[in-house]
Amino acid sequence: MKHITSRDNPRYKEMRQLASSAQARKKAGKTILDGVHLCDAYFDHISAKAIMIVSESGMRMSEVVPLVARAEDRGSEVICLPDALYAALSQVENGVPVALLIDTPVCAMPDRLHDTVVLLDGVQDPGNLGSILRSAAAAEIQHVICGQGTVAAWSPKVLRAGMGAHFALNIYEGLELSAITDKLQMPLCATSSHTETTIYAANLARPVAWLFGHEGSGVSAELMQRADLTVTIPQSPKIESMNVAASAAVCFFEQRRQLLA
Repeated sequence: MKHITSRDNPRYKEMRQLASSAQARKKAGKTILDGVHLCDAYFDHISAKAIMIVSESGMRMSEVVPLVARAEDRGSEVICLPDALYAALSQVENGVPVALLIDTPVCAMPDRLHDTVVLLDGVQDPGNLGSILRSAAAAEIQHVICGQGTVAAWSPKVLRAGMGAHFALNIYEGLELSAITDKLQMPLCATSSHTETTIYAANLARPVAWLFGHEGSGVSAELMQRADLTVTIPQSPKIESMNVAASAAVCFFEQRRQLLA
């Protein structure tokens, strides 16, 4: 275990920059998992080494001790910081002071997609993206494609909202969705308020490519024109629209219901 006690330590300065700057994380190809749940999820699914960062008070916490042991068992470096230095790194208030600095996972896009896949066109809110990833994993959907303009899937805020779902998914980022649609071996399905076909009447007992868009403007007109199927979620006329993450969850589990039936 390595102890760092000075704010001027080069390693600490590097960690603090990675914690605070999306540009620094992208350039280094790294991200930070903050908290016990994300650290456990990483160890459960990924075999690669990581750098564990823990505060002095965290070293005495019952939730942290086994995590440190797991890190050391796989030969990962463990860095212990005074509480004040750790607090300057973490974006979580009143959380358990333990984190992992990891290489950001990168998935290679397959030539063809045969299973259900989720395409996200400009989803901007980290909480929405994390919730969509979590719902997709819960519905046993394996592939999520984040188009250009979608918030970074491996950012700390999205990771916290995803609650470990990232490690159960194949996530592809920064892709041109109009080109991806040519690889699809299943119908492209988008939600729309301008159709009478409800998700309950549509045939979803098969692989589909779900398409969801920006929280305000929705799916781009170009991509919407490519949709093979548009469906609507019946809702009260008193409410103008549903949150994109909520809409995605309803769609995923209606598909799952039909598949199980």
